[in-house]
Amino acid sequence: MKYLLLVSHGDFSIGLKQTLSMFAGDDALKSVIAVGLKPGEAAATFNTRFEALMRTLPETASFVVLADIVGGSPLTTVCNVLNDHGKLANALILGGMNFPMALAVLMGKGTMSNAALKEKALSEATGGIKEFQMPTTIYSEDDEDDI
Repeated sequence: MKYLLLVSHGDFSIGLKQTLSMFAGDDALKSVIAVGLKPGEAAATFNTRFEALMRTLPETASFVVLADIVGGSPLTTVCNVLNDHGKLANALILGGMNFPMALAVLMGKGTMSNAALKEKALSEATGGIKEFQMPTTIYSEDDEDDI
């Protein structure tokens, strides 16, 4: 099974997983894992927690990893553990995770190659960043008859 592994500082990954359930449903979330480095937690403790989680997964597990920050302690710790389990070489790892990126990966990970998934995820991640502008047209009471 290919897992979507959300990695963050704090509870960002847990909240993102919860939000994904609102769009993809609970069945899709069976292949989503959210882990976060807790405030004040040592990287070694986080390593131990993630190592224990890895031991519960099937040997055939593969991973698409989305992280909040490339180079941060949570991601480097996860990568070290994946490497120790022989899973790093075949993993797709992307940083700067956001909701559009995570949803695209969740929906495509079962059917797309890692190369295609990377393109889709990065496109969705950057495409979702836009300025929201309020309409500038103000309607008056006189305009109500025209609507």
